[in-house]
Amino acid sequence: MERASRLIAGAMSGTSADGVDGAVVKIDGRGVEMTARLVAHRHIPYDLNLRRQIFQIRRQGSAKLSELAKLGSEISLAYAQCVNKLLEELGLKPGDICAIAVHGQTLFHDPPQTIQWLDPSLLAARTGCAVISDFRRADCAAGGQGAPLVPFADYVLFRHPTKNRVLLNIGGIANLTWLKSGGSLQDVIAFDTGPGNCISDHYARESNLPQGVDLNGALADQGDADFQLAFLAIRLWKRVFEPPPKSTDTGEMLSAYDRAMHTLEKNAMPLKNHLASACLTTALGVDLALHHLPSRPDEILISGGGVHNKRLVRELSQVIKLPILTTDEFGWSSQAKEAVAFALLGAATLDGLASNVPSATGASRAVVLGSITPKP
Repeated sequence: MERASRLIAGAMSGTSADGVDGAVVKIDGRGVEMTARLVAHRHIPYDLNLRRQIFQIRRQGSAKLSELAKLGSEISLAYAQCVNKLLEELGLKPGDICAIAVHGQTLFHDPPQTIQWLDPSLLAARTGCAVISDFRRADCAAGGQGAPLVPFADYVLFRHPTKNRVLLNIGGIANLTWLKSGGSLQDVIAFDTGPGNCISDHYARESNLPQGVDLNGALADQGDADFQLAFLAIRLWKRVFEPPPKSTDTGEMLSAYDRAMHTLEKNAMPLKNHLASACLTTALGVDLALHHLPSRPDEILISGGGVHNKRLVRELSQVIKLPILTTDEFGWSSQAKEAVAFALLGAATLDGLASNVPSATGASRAVVLGSITPKP
């Protein structure tokens, strides 16, 4: 029986820790036959102190219990602010939303251990909505990597009857989803390709660039990429030549780049050259990843924060030599795409349907993802 239309909010904060992307999505149907329409999207930046604390904990790998507790509250309040702003702008009441499906903030990911930090009860209390959270653990419990999770939504939204497509999301970490032309969900291949923006963002933060990022890749665009450095950096990522399923975290990528830099004695390289080299490292990682696929795709659809880095997009185009389009060109905001994906994952959870993709995560079976916190 076809399910009536419903509104679900999806919310996401990635490894770049720049803030929360929220999306209200109108969803019809069930499972892979769902159809969706983006109603509204909003981005709420993290407070700079919150962002600094997230990176500090991730870098150190530890924190006081009191710091962790406070961090969870502050992250949850940022999520609540984003969702409440969306509801206000749309003139919606909490009861108009079936649930909020949220990712939480990644503090640690080394499967089967993973931490996406959030207080779902606080989020439910501040929004008046049911909350679906902690999506990765059920897949990890089934022997999977707990990542990537977006392939289910990529298949729902972007599969094509005659074209092989790759959906490439460039956040702090880059990940791809392979969609076989006319294929089923079981044909999907998805995995992390290596760094996305994490190396560039690290140097931008360490150099105190405004907003902690190389905005639009402007400084990288002035630099000279060091191919030897970029190539060694991606080779030193221990998983680069492993077949999927595989996932990674920013610490692994920063460590690989740092070791390459010291090996080649590039410590004194100008910032603009490091930023350019970081973009090339990402592009080389994606190119190597494509060799794990059954064939070269007909086109690559990109999304995420990296879409705005013109140097990164140019490096991708020059290295990969395939048509590169943005998801915006297909009617799906590249900034909202992952929030939309969590709305679709949330819909599957509410329906009691599995939404992990074992061929992508390595799980032993398909499982229903997420934990539901009732509305207050």
